Amino acid sequence: MRVIGAYGVGGVTIDFEVANYDDVARAHAGDIKPERVRRRIVRGIVDPGAAMLVLPESVVKELGLPLGGKAKVRYADGRRAVRREAKAAQVTILGRDDTFTAVVEPKRKDALIGAIVLEALDLLVDCKEQRVVPRDPSGPIYEIE
Repeated sequence: MRVIGAYGVGGVTIDFEVANYDDVARAHAGDIKPERVRRRIVRGIVDPGAAMLVLPESVVKELGLPLGGKAKVRYADGRRAVRREAKAAQVTILGRDDTFTAVVEPKRKDALIGAIVLEALDLLVDCKEQRVVPRDPSGPIYEIE
C-alpha cells in the first residue's frame, strides 16, 4: 500500500511489532511469563527521510513504555513542537529486532519508522515494489572501520 504524505511525498506502510523491552528482559530473567510481555502489532509508515521512530501516544500508554526527556521536532510542513520521548521500545521487523527511543505523538494513529530503525535492523526500502527488504537475507551486516 502506498501512502501519500505532506507535499506529495510517498511512503511504504508495514505492520510491525512493538514490545516493552523492560517486560522482555523480565521474561528472559524468568520474572514474568513470556505471554505477559506487553506487545502490539502497529501499522507504520516507513520514511528513510525521517530520522526517528515515532509512536502514537495510545501505543506508548498501552505498552507502558517509560517516558524520558523531551525532544524538539520539525514536521514536513515546517511546524515545530516539543514532544516527550518513550524509552525501551523493542521493534521487530522481518524477524529482526532492536530497542529504540521513540518520539511520542499525541494525536497520531500510525507509527513512523525512520532511518535510525532501518539502519539498526539493516533494512532497505524497495520503492519500486513498495516494501521493506533486508539488505542481506542471511542476516544483518554491520560495516565498521
